[in-house]
Amino acid sequence: MKPLFITATDTDIGKTYVCAGLAHSLKKLDIDVGIMKPFACGIKQKTGFSSNDLTILANAAMVDDDETIINPFFFPVPASPYTAAKNLGVKIDIAHVMECFRKLDKIHDIILVEGIGGIMTPILKDYAIIDLIKDLDANTIIVTSSKIGTVNHTVLTSNICKNMNIPIKGLIINNFDSTGYPIPELERDLSALTDLPVLCSLPHMKKFDLSKYSDLIQEKVDISTLVS
Repeated sequence: MKPLFITATDTDIGKTYVCAGLAHSLKKLDIDVGIMKPFACGIKQKTGFSSNDLTILANAAMVDDDETIINPFFFPVPASPYTAAKNLGVKIDIAHVMECFRKLDKIHDIILVEGIGGIMTPILKDYAIIDLIKDLDANTIIVTSSKIGTVNHTVLTSNICKNMNIPIKGLIINNFDSTGYPIPELERDLSALTDLPVLCSLPHMKKFDLSKYSDLIQEKVDISTLVS
């Protein structure tokens, strides 16, 4: 199965939660799903995985793959991989990322890959998240929000993917609440403006609940179409 790359229109949109919910849903279908977050930045956890995102993803997919494979590069600073690597004196090796992906791809039916930031988040000076998606030959889901400005961000992200001939499975509106656009109208507008299906809209949760998230996704999305 082709890998499924979870990208977004911005940072803090909820890619990790969506990716975890999708992974858990696939597990319920008896699909052996692996997870990968090639680049993670932020405060290092005191125990377990360096990145809390990895903890959430690994628990959802129920995998025990080595951290150095599922997260080849962790930077203990809140910045893009490009900026973090530059400031910390670390050399990012894309060939190593691809090697780690191939190892995971050999032992799982499908790999869900979570990006970092938005589609143009820089990894190297001339290499961004969108280039990584292209190199992985992955299908893509774009996670967006319902807040003001989301239409512009979503259309831009969609257009960039299309210009790079990246196949997009659809959009997921995440973490909506009463302060953003009305969801029925936003779903119609985004679908019309991007020519992409809105796979589902997921409400704001004060505390992430994997089981509830997974159930909501399964209720609204034909999961089998995402792995075909």
